[in-house]
Amino acid sequence: MIHYSLVCDKSHKFDGWFSNAAAYDAQKLRGLVTCPICLTTAVDKAIMAPAVNRTDGTEKVSLSIGHPQHQQLREAMLALRNKVTSEADYVGDRFAEEARKIHFKEVDARGIYGEATKEEVAALVEDGVDFMPLPSVKEEHN
Repeated sequence: MIHYSLVCDKSHKFDGWFSNAAAYDAQKLRGLVTCPICLTTAVDKAIMAPAVNRTDGTEKVSLSIGHPQHQQLREAMLALRNKVTSEADYVGDRFAEEARKIHFKEVDARGIYGEATKEEVAALVEDGVDFMPLPSVKEEHN
């Protein structure tokens, strides 16, 4: 799985996850990489610092705060999550198995969502299965 910081021609910044660099290039060429704020397909990779793996086994999570469009981005992620969960089949912990069946055309293509272990995610990436993480957006507490 590869993570890119992306920016559209209207300077909206957002993140994208792809199975590999070729998957990003193919999706961009097909017009599938869109800005979640304005929906333009005029999107490019933003300059970003490389990720450096820790050697002490400590796991890190990418976080953000203070972006001027925080609320808009949060609402877009929530809308994406709601769209997927309302239109796709929940397969629970069988996600990796079902995604692989769809990828290898063993079953009819359909939208699915569920959970997978880190090992299952790594194996899906290695097999070239195209998927994306489902945004985790907690309820806002005012």
